[in-house]
Amino acid sequence: MPLPITSISAAFLAVLLLVLAVQTVRKRLALKAAFGDADDPGLIAASRSHGNLAEHAPIVLIMLGLLENAGANSGLLIAFAAAFSLGRIAHAIGLHQPSEPGKAPLMRQAGVILTWLTMLGLAVLIVIGVAS
Repeated sequence: MPLPITSISAAFLAVLLLVLAVQTVRKRLALKAAFGDADDPGLIAASRSHGNLAEHAPIVLIMLGLLENAGANSGLLIAFAAAFSLGRIAHAIGLHQPSEPGKAPLMRQAGVILTWLTMLGLAVLIVIGVAS
């Protein structure tokens, strides 16, 4: 299989995306809200956890694929793929946890930080690779 780390990561993230999509659809059906968020915090959380993964996963998969194709260290790429996946799961869980007004739940914060560090780390590896 070409690019096995990227391929397995893409498959895992696709399944996670489907889980989050089903969660969103279930909320929509329960609320009879075909469009919008019906001002329902549960639907907003479900929709954003799905949308946020859909927004972040493509660039991470592209960067993983570029690095894997260039022969980057497999262990390092697996660590980045796992960190990103864990970050997205933590973010989705965190969106559904209660929080104080104006303060995101700890799981959501951890998910965002892990996601951003993963993206930054992959970007740095690409720049280092291109510059060398």
